[in-house]
Amino acid sequence: MAGKVKWVTDIEKSVLINNFEKRGWIQVAENEDWNFYWMSVQTIRNVFSVETGYRLSDDQIVNHFPNHYELTRKDLMVKNIKRYRKELEKEGSPLAEKDENGKYIYLDFVPVTFMLPADYNLFVEEFRKNPSSTWIMKPCGKAQGKGIFLINKLSQIKKWSRDSKTSSFVSQSSKEAYVISLYINNPLLIGGKKFDLRLYVLVSTYPILVCKYKWAFCDDYNHIHGGKWTVSNLRLYLESTRGKEVTNKLFDEIHWIIVQSLKAVAPVMNNDKHCFECYGYDIIIDDKLKPWLIEVNASPSLTSSTANDRILKYNLINDTLNIAVPNGEIPDCKWNKSPPKEVLGNYEVLYDEEMAQSDGPDRDLRSRSGQSTGVKGNRARDSGKPVLTTWK
Repeated sequence: MAGKVKWVTDIEKSVLINNFEKRGWIQVAENEDWNFYWMSVQTIRNVFSVETGYRLSDDQIVNHFPNHYELTRKDLMVKNIKRYRKELEKEGSPLAEKDENGKYIYLDFVPVTFMLPADYNLFVEEFRKNPSSTWIMKPCGKAQGKGIFLINKLSQIKKWSRDSKTSSFVSQSSKEAYVISLYINNPLLIGGKKFDLRLYVLVSTYPILVCKYKWAFCDDYNHIHGGKWTVSNLRLYLESTRGKEVTNKLFDEIHWIIVQSLKAVAPVMNNDKHCFECYGYDIIIDDKLKPWLIEVNASPSLTSSTANDRILKYNLINDTLNIAVPNGEIPDCKWNKSPPKEVLGNYEVLYDEEMAQSDGPDRDLRSRSGQSTGVKGNRARDSGKPVLTTWK
């Protein structure tokens, strides 16, 4: 009989520990032999560090890719997406097509963004085109809303640049890099309140196999729901207020954003066979029902504010473990990373790179242009041909 999985975590959250204990797994110390380590992003740096790291064996898996920050650091995410667009343009890909105003038709899903201080002159040039606009500044390496502030005058940037050590609204480090992005000033409101959409996305391997969690939540929607609302409830609300066709288009565009952002980082991602990752995607929807990618989190919060929130996150971890550690058995990192349908739980396969490649290089665009159907394998009304989608 196979032995029990030995687990370690440096994140003491009940939604994690209860899931490990439910499986009968055995807790061990970090310096003992372990099979599964759910770790913080700080710890993953040490595990894969050239100086302090150590070689993982085939029966050990961890919950982050070594350089996950290529997607989860705000500046690197934008840099990789910009590089991806340019590469597609060089290749003459139809995905990089632009409209008459020079905007990407299919890849315009991140607000206009610059790095500071490096892109200061470029930012000033853009700011002067529309001096009444508002911009949001965020430190590159921080999460959970720390160090963020809004500006609508160039003098505020100059003050920050000149006086960053003493300014009350920025970091103590004058050398810290920031991203500055055009603020979405026309967000979709529900009940008169702005909200962010948080989606959980599981990547089991690069080249990409992406699973999206069917439950998500909207922050600041309603104190009764604790700010948490399921995707299906949001969808029903939008279908009833804005119509089914535009709602389907919105959700197809959100799925498109997830897949394209992962494709943008795939060439630089270290696809270590011992790793998987559950990313937290933050999306803002504007009042024209256009989704915008704000950021991607490597360590989505596992703190629960309400009973519903706790249930959602417990089930999220449960379903993640069922895919990452099939049958709850001692892992083998050489396993086939494509999960069978019966273990997906509340996840759904959004994109399978191998399947997409077998269908030809233009599959993405066919999917994108047929997005208003919103249904896998639906027929385009005008041509009678099947619209091949790589997501649902």
